[in-house]
Amino acid sequence: MNPLTLSKLAEMSRATQLAGSPESIATRICKDTREILPGDLYVALRGERFDGNLFLAEAASKGAAGALCDAEVPAGLPRDFGILYTPDSQTGLTMLASAWRDLLSARAVVVTGSSGKTSTKDFTAAVLGKRFRVSSTVGNLNNQIGLPLSILAAGLEDQVGVWEIGMNHRGEIAPLAGLARPEIAIITNIGTAHIEHLGSQKEIAREKGDLFERLPANGHGVITVHDEFREELRSRTAASILEVGCEAGELRATKITHDLEGSRFEIEGAFGRSEAYLPVPGRHMITNSLLAVGAGLLCGVPLQECVAALSSTRLAAGRLNRMEKRGVILIDDTYNANPESMVAALETLAALPRTGRKIAVLGKMGELGSHAHEGYGRVGAVAAGTLDMLLCVGSEASEMAVTANAAGLRDVTSVPDNVAAAAMISSIAKQGDVVLLKASRSARMEEVLNNFA
Repeated sequence: MNPLTLSKLAEMSRATQLAGSPESIATRICKDTREILPGDLYVALRGERFDGNLFLAEAASKGAAGALCDAEVPAGLPRDFGILYTPDSQTGLTMLASAWRDLLSARAVVVTGSSGKTSTKDFTAAVLGKRFRVSSTVGNLNNQIGLPLSILAAGLEDQVGVWEIGMNHRGEIAPLAGLARPEIAIITNIGTAHIEHLGSQKEIAREKGDLFERLPANGHGVITVHDEFREELRSRTAASILEVGCEAGELRATKITHDLEGSRFEIEGAFGRSEAYLPVPGRHMITNSLLAVGAGLLCGVPLQECVAALSSTRLAAGRLNRMEKRGVILIDDTYNANPESMVAALETLAALPRTGRKIAVLGKMGELGSHAHEGYGRVGAVAAGTLDMLLCVGSEASEMAVTANAAGLRDVTSVPDNVAAAAMISSIAKQGDVVLLKASRSARMEEVLNNFA
């Protein structure tokens, strides 16, 4: 966000300014007092277990210019500390972001999907950054709070906004897409993430397809040729659709090879042909990178520049990051998990050149509901065909162990928690082994990685 006066921020958020000078300047929006910088406007949000209005004094003490809040203001705040009162801070934040979006000239590239959103967003931002000034979602700030903050982080000088949006209930994508106003929309895949709340993959496809409905007729959608719901997604928009994929699609990867460092392949299609390198292994990561290249080509970035961007992209922690301890290769894919991403990670491990044993430490997958049995069983069956050893962590994941063992994998163990998993994998992993660690975010599987010794 460019610097704005408190009076302008009040107008944009439809708040009432109760204190502070109308001409005082705020330079950034922040929702967490632990991250407050001097000159910020603090947004006091409420949650199930917290109330941001209780931290106004802390925000003021750290130099915030003011706060957007929805509760009675405590006494004793500095006289120059701005108070913008709104009946609901989250609504005020959304209004502020919408008004700021009105002022931005940046074209929006919006990414959603059941898995791979953040990696695809990172690849897309890197590709577009070759030709344009880009503002993109930090981390995975992709919900009704995260997207407004991402939009507000963009500046008037930015040419492209690459924004990620997510959901876990029906009816969440449409308002977020309406706020972002995409010219290009990427749907990474339709999987089973959040199926507990939506009931079926068909309903998930309907929800994700709401993003395509927000595309203008002269816009573009980018999807994978491998997705079984691609025709349904196509039917949701009059915009043109570009299909990408491994060995198939209008834009495709061929001659694919993997090693511990990454993947090499050729990109070919109507836009030309080029050799490419991705500093992370996995066919699913190649597919994510192709979605990004598709967006880049549609925005006028030449293929060779797209390829150069991919080769230097570094993904955030917990996404197939590689490290080595005492000769054991550890693949950190602990950021999140659902059945599709679990299977993709196992297939990535299987495709790597063999040195020692291939071992996976797998934990729970969240929000599967009545589909948990099917999801864990699917992963267990794939594990049996790809691994030398499987270690399952927690009671939920034990079903994977049962299925893998029944499918013929003999070296299968279940442990109750991360402490036991770290101790066991530390004791059995040998030089040359490759160990994959993956689970849903709530499982905190990085604890196993951090305590591997």
